[in-house]
Amino acid sequence: MLRSSAALLLALVFTPAASAELFLPAVFGDGMVLQRDRPVAVFGKADPGADVKADFAGGVAQGRADDDGRFRLELPKLEASAEPRTLTVTSGGETKTFGDVLVGEVWVCSGQSNMQWSVNSALSAEVEAASANHPDLRLFQIPLVTAAEPAEDVDASWKAASPQTVPGFSAVGYYFARTMHQTLGVPVGMIQTAWGGTRAEAWTPKEALAAEPELEPILSTWDERIAAYDGAAATAKFQQQKAAHAKKLEAWKRKAKEDRVAAGRPPRAPQKPSDPNTDRHRYSTLYNKMVHPIVPYGIRGAIWYQGESNSGRAVQYRTLMATLIQSWRDAWGYDFPFYQVQLANFKATSDQPQESDWAELREAQAIAAERVGNADVAVITDIGAAKDIHPKNKQDVAKRLARLALTDVHGMKMTRKGPTLKDVSYDGGKATLTFDNIGEGGLRGLVTYYNEPLTGFAITGEDRVWRWADAKVTKADTVVLSHPEVKEPVAVRYNWADNPQGTLFNKAYLPAAPFRTDDFPEVTKDNVKP
Repeated sequence: MLRSSAALLLALVFTPAASAELFLPAVFGDGMVLQRDRPVAVFGKADPGADVKADFAGGVAQGRADDDGRFRLELPKLEASAEPRTLTVTSGGETKTFGDVLVGEVWVCSGQSNMQWSVNSALSAEVEAASANHPDLRLFQIPLVTAAEPAEDVDASWKAASPQTVPGFSAVGYYFARTMHQTLGVPVGMIQTAWGGTRAEAWTPKEALAAEPELEPILSTWDERIAAYDGAAATAKFQQQKAAHAKKLEAWKRKAKEDRVAAGRPPRAPQKPSDPNTDRHRYSTLYNKMVHPIVPYGIRGAIWYQGESNSGRAVQYRTLMATLIQSWRDAWGYDFPFYQVQLANFKATSDQPQESDWAELREAQAIAAERVGNADVAVITDIGAAKDIHPKNKQDVAKRLARLALTDVHGMKMTRKGPTLKDVSYDGGKATLTFDNIGEGGLRGLVTYYNEPLTGFAITGEDRVWRWADAKVTKADTVVLSHPEVKEPVAVRYNWADNPQGTLFNKAYLPAAPFRTDDFPEVTKDNVKP
């Protein structure tokens, strides 16, 4: 007995501790695309202090895991290649091997429902899916999950674009990636991380929000809700709701399993009682689970379609969106291009000029882009729908985003975007507007949409009563406004409405950006709490 006990004790003392499993997040997987022309970050976890080595295409990176077991290596810059190759990562006698790896352009597409909106639900779905044979275009779709704290991984994998994989993917994301792939002739990887109805603060790290005093009401409001939920609010009534939801969820799961094969997408899950710790609207919950696990995987840039859920706090969005963009760049460690889709025209049209929270949100998107630099907005006020917040024409949305990327990142010569206001002057009862971005070469100059009357301009004097202006294109870059009742104009606006109907374009048929020249009080100025 004594000898057996002593042997057992010696075995316990001298048996080596089990090795931690070598771990890389799911964004490293078979079929992935690595970003060309910049060092390739390879990251994950191993035994604390363990040596780690990565090999790819003749390039080698070596390093050591830190005290928490985390490691980050950097492979040398790579040239674009459609040749399937293998990435191996080794530590402590364990090796992870990833095959069919390509090198090209990698983009993230994120936002709310209009970015999540699938090819299957957009315009020309059947034709688009049937023609989706692009083996060098790879898709990585992150599932809809929240987390109260930053997570390390997601349940997703890379898939080649095909008639089977494209229908459920973001329409804007896929069409953007396809345009880049066909234009540049290199592999493209698109990472989708988008969730309908969500707010920008949910996609932003807590530390970044906390550093901006203007955003403090977002944090404090949610912190109050969390404190209430974790305390007195967790009542018997809530427990009953929770139990009822669990029953509904199980029934939904069973039905979804049956429907997945027959239908393009499963039915919507019943809404569960909201736990503010993991609510998809709460600050940082989506960043924690749907962005953090892919940082700092090499990307070229990001495209973003969101803002509808923040329109009631449009003025605050100027700071919020700039904070989101900068926080992502800080996380990745470099200032990649970031392109937003400006809100489409939506809701009822108006007979008279009026204030609009959607117009203020569009302005906020442009202001945020200007603040952070290397960013812009794609204007789509010509392709929305009065009664549908999800306009189906996602192809043109993607092409307008692609124009920005192709000109800014890849130096291509083409009309970059629609007209933007350059200057305004007032004289003799008239307002004279000059514009930038009026086109290139034979497509240079301002036009009206298919020769329709020039509409969408409002003008006011000191009385601040807005009237629709008489507008005329007088030069390639100039529009002159007037109104018989506005003798001395002081400000003008264009497409300042929920559902603007302005007809100013350049000859490439790209719409002019909405604008205002006044600084009158905004309708959303005092709205700061979610």
